[in-house]
Amino acid sequence: MSGIDETDSLLLASQLCSRLCHDMLSPVGALTNGLELLADEKDPQMRQRCFELLEQSARTSAAKLKFFRLAFGAAGGFGERVSIDEPKAVIETLAADAKRVELNWAIEAASVSKSAAKVMLNLANIGLDALVRGGTLDVGIEVRDDATEIVVRAAGAKIAFDPLIGEALGGRMDPAELTGRTAPAHLLAILADRQGGLIQTHADAGTLLMGATLPNMGSDTGLNPPEYAG
Repeated sequence: MSGIDETDSLLLASQLCSRLCHDMLSPVGALTNGLELLADEKDPQMRQRCFELLEQSARTSAAKLKFFRLAFGAAGGFGERVSIDEPKAVIETLAADAKRVELNWAIEAASVSKSAAKVMLNLANIGLDALVRGGTLDVGIEVRDDATEIVVRAAGAKIAFDPLIGEALGGRMDPAELTGRTAPAHLLAILADRQGGLIQTHADAGTLLMGATLPNMGSDTGLNPPEYAG
């Protein structure tokens, strides 16, 4: 890689696994609690409420698993490109689960490269995490002959953005200091660096702006070398 220090593949993989477990704990735990309540509940209205909560938790769990498959995995079930409907559907479900978030799209392309899909998903997820009090999330993609540009803008009453994530996105994170919180951003920096691309961020009191430029490659399979295969 040109501008980013080589990362211990075992460390990166372990931190990404930690992030997956952290993100899945809440919806899977809700499923378990809902089933326990349902087993003891006799009131028809409360049982209906339990079923609604179970349905919501199952939907969130499925969305998060789809997110991790597309955002970090090799996405082997797809061709060279990914239909834009796939990552859009995942982001829409995650935004609905976050509540009080209005989602806006500015995308004309019918499909994007696997790398662009990974960047789009991860930046959108970072934006959702930053909207702790709700707000708007704008996602835009422009596919040109030479490059794909991705822009994600999160705006709300309060933006919670860890500066370390910005450092990781910009390729300035010391690999030895990776955590489950910063590993996804570091992975994006590696991906962009390998393609000769760039990821930039700007955050203030009410806005988080993230942009990525990925030069289009003749064959794009995402991060598929053995140490990053998903």
